[in-house]
Amino acid sequence: MEIQYLIKDYKSLSTEELYAILQLRQEVFIVEQKCPYLDIDGHDQPSHHVMGWAEGRLHTYARLVPKGISYPEYISIGRVITSAETRGKGYGRVLMEKSIEAIKQLYPKEDIKISAQVYALPFYAALGFVAVGAEYLEDDIPHQAMYLKC
Repeated sequence: MEIQYLIKDYKSLSTEELYAILQLRQEVFIVEQKCPYLDIDGHDQPSHHVMGWAEGRLHTYARLVPKGISYPEYISIGRVITSAETRGKGYGRVLMEKSIEAIKQLYPKEDIKISAQVYALPFYAALGFVAVGAEYLEDDIPHQAMYLKC
């Protein structure tokens, strides 16, 4: 499967793209992870959206959140998702590489902070992120802050 990546700001998203983003986020974060939380958090509008499409379907996604929205002093990458059928095939790494590359173009020399699910710490560490501080619960799931110096 060859995934094609698009990066768009919120206003440039079509209704079909927005629907696919929200559907994938609900499938993974709410249904699959059994975590009822408010996904529509007001952070989509100021963000850029990295979408990986194949065969007319959204398979990978990440949200690039500007400084001052999730964290006062950091750009953030959030809502990182790969669909169930693409997991374990390296697409998550490509998605993160595309996301980091986009941040470097959109926000030169800005460091990145993420809130990583603890099980995914090795994945993010392999991309250069460094864990900082203690683990914490976010929506009843163990997380840890991680930083990437750009």
